Amino acid sequence: MQRPIPTRSPDTDAEADRLQVELLRSATPARRAGLALSLTATIVGLARLALARQDPRANAEEIGVRFVELHYGREIGAGLAAFLRARRR
Repeated sequence: MQRPIPTRSPDTDAEADRLQVELLRSATPARRAGLALSLTATIVGLARLALARQDPRANAEEIGVRFVELHYGREIGAGLAAFLRARRR
């Protein structure tokens, strides 16, 4: 007897959730990797969009540096900013 899979989201119907898990389990590794990469790209894009909304005057490079600072730390963000400045010279 298989235990029921707990619903991952309170607003998702249990049958829909079960079907989604079944589809993911039956997907090839390449398909699952593709889904993961797509989801990651979406989340990164939304995070960058939120940063742009916080500072509408920031250019793409500034937003990128801020993203790196927030996700990887100030030291790495500062290193990226220094690298980009040196590359412009």
